[in-house]
Formats: sequence, C-alpha cells, structure tokens
Amino acid sequence: MDGRLQIFTGTSHPQLAAEIMSVLEAPLGRAVVGSWRNGETRVKLEENVRGSDVFVIQSMSGPVNHHLIELLLIVDALRRASAARITAVIPYFAYAKQEKKTSGREPISAKLVANLLTTAGADRILTMDLHSPAIEGFFDIPVDHLRAAPIISRYINHQSLSDLVIVSPDAGGVARAEELRGRTGGSLAIISKRHPGPDVSEALEMVGDVGGKPAVIVDDMISTGGTLALAAELLRERGAAPIFAAATHGIFAQEGLELIARSPIDRVLVTDTLPLPVTGPTEKIEVVSVAPLLAEAITRIHKDLSISALFT
Repeated sequence: MDGRLQIFTGTSHPQLAAEIMSVLEAPLGRAVVGSWRNGETRVKLEENVRGSDVFVIQSMSGPVNHHLIELLLIVDALRRASAARITAVIPYFAYAKQEKKTSGREPISAKLVANLLTTAGADRILTMDLHSPAIEGFFDIPVDHLRAAPIISRYINHQSLSDLVIVSPDAGGVARAEELRGRTGGSLAIISKRHPGPDVSEALEMVGDVGGKPAVIVDDMISTGGTLALAAELLRERGAAPIFAAATHGIFAQEGLELIARSPIDRVLVTDTLPLPVTGPTEKIEVVSVAPLLAEAITRIHKDLSISALFT
C-alpha cells in the first residue's frame, strides 16, 4: 500500500460524509453514484485508486435495500480497480435486529448482509452501536465497533441534572443503560416489556425509583417510537420529570416523529448516523454529530493506530 488515503461515499447520507471530510480537511473521491433509466444502480469511479487505502461512507438508511446495493457496487468497483484495502464505513448497520431466528423458516438477515459485504470485497468494517454485538462474529474480516456512549454522556452531563435515573426500556438494554449510568452517575431503572408482534411493544412493570427525578431512557435505536412512548407513559405515571430519551440511531419509521411529539418525552437526543426524515415534527429532537469520532477512527485505521482510545 502506497499510503494514499481516499474516501468515497454513496447517496445515503451526503451531509455526514461532508462533515467527516471537513474534519479530515480532505476532498471526497470523485464518483458517479446514481441510477440508470431502468432503475438499476449505476456506479463509476472517477479517481485512480490502485494501491490506495480506501474508505466508503454509506449508512444503511431508507430505502435500505437501495443503499445496501449502492455500497456493494462501490466496494466491488474499488476491488476491481485494485484498491489495496477497502473499509466500509457503515454508521448504521441495517438488518441488525434480524441476527437470529425467532421462529422456523426465517433467514438470519444480518449474517447474509455480512456475507454480501465480504464477498463484494470489503476488507474491514467500521460501524457504530450494532443492535447485537454478536453481529461482529458474523464477519471473517476485522470489525471496528464504535460506541456513541461517550458522546451521549457528555451531552447529558452538560444538562446538570441532579438525582438522575438512567432507564433501560427492556431487559436486553440493561448493559447499555449501565454503561451510560457509569458515565453520568445516578441510579438505574429497568422496564419489563413484551413483544406481541413485530414492532409492537407492551410495557409490563418497572424496577427502580423515578418519583420526582429526571429520567433518561436510553436505547440503541428509535424505530417507530413505540417503545419510547410506552416507557415515557410509565415513567410519567411513576412521577418522573423531566423525561428525556437518548439513542444512537434515529430511524423514526412511519409515524415515529408524530408519536414522540405526542408523548410525555421532553427531549430526544440522537446522533447523525442517519439523516432525519424530511417530514414530521422535530421540535423535540436534538442531533449530535458523530463526524469527529468517525473521522478520528478513519485516521487511526489508515495509520494502523489503536481504536481503543476512542472508547473513553
């Protein structure tokens, strides 16, 4: 490898790509990424990448399948153009909730996506807050799995909230909530819920005292907003005030923004791993950038430095 660093992007999140390049003080690689008249995705590199260390920035935002195909085609084009190393920078990794079979005759979609990326020619993956850390094991190539907890905790600490309670909206998120609690202080509360159907949640009970205390519901992603709304209603019934929510990935599918706007939540913090929907109320939404973190990770990978320092 001759040491050249080159960075390309798909069309999923051009604003985040531009912010990363602004931090790196470098231009994006020139490429045509669009569609043919028949609807098929078109990719053409307009840079010489032979022998280069190449990074491709592409979050798997909606339409998910379109942006996944874009990423695969860009990686394939780079491999065929003799790039020395190809790192797929995927701030939000889609299909992460489908990492196991929940019933018979179902695919393990996250594993298939991992196979597709490897087959296309990716040598390394850089991503953030996978829904299940076990997905790292689906890859036979290195995976750098960044966390947004340091960014989110700094924001919460700046709010100067006394007697804070960090709330996990389900039992599966306790480790995530405990990590944030360790960074912000305060106590921990856990909500028990069940899923009677896909993307449907029912809150059952809560362990922990939130009466008269500020509460922060923490999750890795906000999809339809149903889990957050249920948790917020239960917190309000138990006397918590104010009520905040924090998540790495703000998907806000379907009527997610409207549901949050009607909920007792006072403020929702998300990172910009995904672009906000162009429609829907966003008055309660606050976005913090992961561009500096991703830019630092890209620099460290390129220079073969440790990524561990980014977890502090």
